[in-house]
Amino acid sequence: QVQLVESGGGLVQAGGSLRLSCAASGRAFTTYGMGWFRQSPGKEREFVAAIGFNGGTLYADSVKGRFTITRDNAKNTVDLQMTSLKPEDTAVYYCAARHTIVLETLARSDYDYWGQGTQVTVAS
Repeated sequence: QVQLVESGGGLVQAGGSLRLSCAASGRAFTTYGMGWFRQSPGKEREFVAAIGFNGGTLYADSVKGRFTITRDNAKNTVDLQMTSLKPEDTAVYYCAARHTIVLETLARSDYDYWGQGTQVTVAS
């Protein structure tokens, strides 16, 4: 069992930055691939970024070059550094974990565990 708690959301002006953090509890964090997803009102949840157990990363085209995902296996955390934020980045951001070694599968939404989400609002 893995529990995920997100933090770091808030209100920011367009062009600004935010850093989201996800703290994971439970065993064997290093064997999990970790992902960030987001969902805005009236839209389906969409993939944002993922990081594999060995540090490999995936990004949605919409955030490439602006967002960076990192993990700290000693602290059981995964962060999402977001820069050059746009109003269309406004959403609830969710952290998720899946027990897999296949990086490419982390863009799918069928994760094993999900956090409760944190709101990110980008004002224009």
